[in-house]
Amino acid sequence: MPTTAAGSTGTTATDTATRLREAAYALFEQQGYAATTVDQIAAEAGVGRTTFFRVFGSKEDVIFPDHEALAARVAARLDTLGDDPGAAPLGATEAARIVLEHYLAEGDLARARYRLTASVPTLRDREVSSTAGYRRRFRDALRGWTGEEPGDDLRAEVVAGSIVTAHNHVLRRWLRGAVDDDGARRELDRALGLVLASVAATGRSGGADQVPPDQAPPGVGRPGTPAGGSTVVVLRSGATLEEVLPELQAALARVEVRVEA
Repeated sequence: MPTTAAGSTGTTATDTATRLREAAYALFEQQGYAATTVDQIAAEAGVGRTTFFRVFGSKEDVIFPDHEALAARVAARLDTLGDDPGAAPLGATEAARIVLEHYLAEGDLARARYRLTASVPTLRDREVSSTAGYRRRFRDALRGWTGEEPGDDLRAEVVAGSIVTAHNHVLRRWLRGAVDDDGARRELDRALGLVLASVAATGRSGGADQVPPDQAPPGVGRPGTPAGGSTVVVLRSGATLEEVLPELQAALARVEVRVEA
């Protein structure tokens, strides 16, 4: 990591970015996002305007400094999913945990961002765009598991949406102070456990109920499984059996209704 100019007592670029970010959030809280300028942020942090733009491309980038790096970590985990019937959905939920842990590590900074994005439309739009980007990444990664083609990937879209929604529900509760760090981890385990219970119960649709059983290809429900068979995904979760069982029973009931029809 490059350092700043000589005479800065060895301050690293990372330290400079931290000072700039802390100065920016303090000013945003005091006078609002729109009223705060780059020059004010730089002055508050004790650096020049040129230094600011060496670290951040814009005032908005101060709010989302680690987005690209976080997205890359999530993408790297999703790239390893493959089409294994048990590992793929579980791997996708692990990718969701990477995002939660990032926010937990940010602590009060993440909560300050949450307050800003709730009140500044341009920042809120960027947050919405970021969420949509994560959903696309999860959907694209899950296609290998569902066996669907781009543009005809409803199954992957639904599972991806469920995972992202479960994560965001828990994250918002943590951002609002409803749960602490450990509580957020437990709630995410429970939420993702419910998602995987539903996925395991319904299996991969793949059109198995639209094709006569003797014509369905092996593993139409999942790669390597008998047509019309079931796959069980096991997840270590904070949810109790009493919490998961009703979801599992409801999912199985949906499958039975479809088959009888």
